[in-house]
Amino acid sequence: MNTNSNTYTFIYAAILVILSATALAFVSEALKPIQKEQIDTEKRLNILYSAHLAKDAAGMPNKNSYIATLFEKHITNSYVIDYKGNVIEGDAFHIEMKEQYEVLKKRGRTQGLRLPVFECTLDDGTLLYVVQCYGPGLWGPLWGYVSLRDDCNTIHGAVFDHKGETPGLGDEIATPKFARQFDGKMLFDHGRFVSVSVVKGGAKAGDKHGVDAVSGGTITSNFLQEMLFQSLEAYIPFFEKKSKP
Repeated sequence: MNTNSNTYTFIYAAILVILSATALAFVSEALKPIQKEQIDTEKRLNILYSAHLAKDAAGMPNKNSYIATLFEKHITNSYVIDYKGNVIEGDAFHIEMKEQYEVLKKRGRTQGLRLPVFECTLDDGTLLYVVQCYGPGLWGPLWGYVSLRDDCNTIHGAVFDHKGETPGLGDEIATPKFARQFDGKMLFDHGRFVSVSVVKGGAKAGDKHGVDAVSGGTITSNFLQEMLFQSLEAYIPFFEKKSKP
């Protein structure tokens, strides 16, 4: 075959493209189990972080194994609840919160809601309920986990993350410093659900329902506040069932 012909060039390019695509597809498939393990590890870590656990995970030589062991030790139960707060069949760990957010947006269709709950038992025997939050942000979705004491009112801890908030501004919601403000805040005021406000300019001293907004990240702070209200509001029937004597 004439190596200078257009036909040769076309065949050569086609073979090269096919071989490259095949190699990339093979590598992608081979990496899927590793990617899934990393995603699952990150999720376990965030759930534990919300309960102020696993703070030393970063320095562990076998991080994945350490987090999995700690998760199995402290997450003593998990289940899925419906819009009435009743436990239903399902795997809490693999609930897709983006889908649940879409259900919440369609008021009147909350019958299809499936929310995850993780029961976390601390070393001193304290029981926490860890619930998940999800919502839109400025440049992508926001999500997080909030752990509540057994009164289903007082926040024990929280952790938040994002897909693409502005570096140095909105992305501050993912820092431990921002999350620590939620410790001890309350969701209800004399039995009325108020959630937690993210206050521009700073919450007043002693405010049981407010935290300081991110400086320079007002829009992200507002989105986070909306996410918290909508997500936690959906758990109210569950909170009421668990907080009854």
